[in-house]
Amino acid sequence: MRKAELKRFLDEKAAYYNQPLFIESDPIQIPHQFSKKEDIEIAGFLVATIAWGNRKSIIKNGKRLMQLMGNSPHDYILNFSEDKHSESLSGFVHRTFNSDDLVYFMKALQYIYKEHKGLEGVFSTFSEEDTLQPAIHHFKKVFFSLPHLKRTEKHVSDPLKNSAAKRINMFLRWMVRNDSTGVDFGIWKSLSPFQLSCPLDVHSGRVARSLSLLKRKQNDAKALTELDNSLRKLDPADPAKYDFALFGLGVFEAF
Repeated sequence: MRKAELKRFLDEKAAYYNQPLFIESDPIQIPHQFSKKEDIEIAGFLVATIAWGNRKSIIKNGKRLMQLMGNSPHDYILNFSEDKHSESLSGFVHRTFNSDDLVYFMKALQYIYKEHKGLEGVFSTFSEEDTLQPAIHHFKKVFFSLPHLKRTEKHVSDPLKNSAAKRINMFLRWMVRNDSTGVDFGIWKSLSPFQLSCPLDVHSGRVARSLSLLKRKQNDAKALTELDNSLRKLDPADPAKYDFALFGLGVFEAF
């Protein structure tokens, strides 16, 4: 497929899947319950953190998590007390993410909102001109700057340790991409869509390879850089929009 033909094909698929109907089966529906900026980004970050495995299970546990936070994530984070709240979180588990991890996430988010001007503040502080991958690395360092269990670190990926960091890149797409379709939020104005990377997982990776957008076999940070370079040739201003195309083709069309 020639470049112009490939661009037209992927633009059409991205437009087809980038619409509100997509939300009904996607974890992004959890932050869509909220209208306050801080509620949206906290809900988005937490549900993106547990976004692996069965999508119905992710959505079910995302809703349960919001209920545990009184459906007011920002207020809950600001007033969180381990002594007061940890028992109510004790039964929460999603795959390997358990209540010990969740309690630490609450403390770390409280620290970030009280000391670092919130999630957007951390990512914008460490963003680079054309990429957010180093910012993810620095975010992880800030996030785990409080005393914590070593095991909890695995729930935040690090691109500088060769992770594709799929879930955080997905979260960043939600927060930063700004179009009129009503799927992504576009509430982080200090960052730009051209800095985003397309979330890379088994589905998007398989489709990208079949379309010759990606040669590397592993879904890691090196593959993400290769995919970034390919997608930026198609749309340098908004490369992450192709996540809709690659994911949709992989999951819904078994491309």
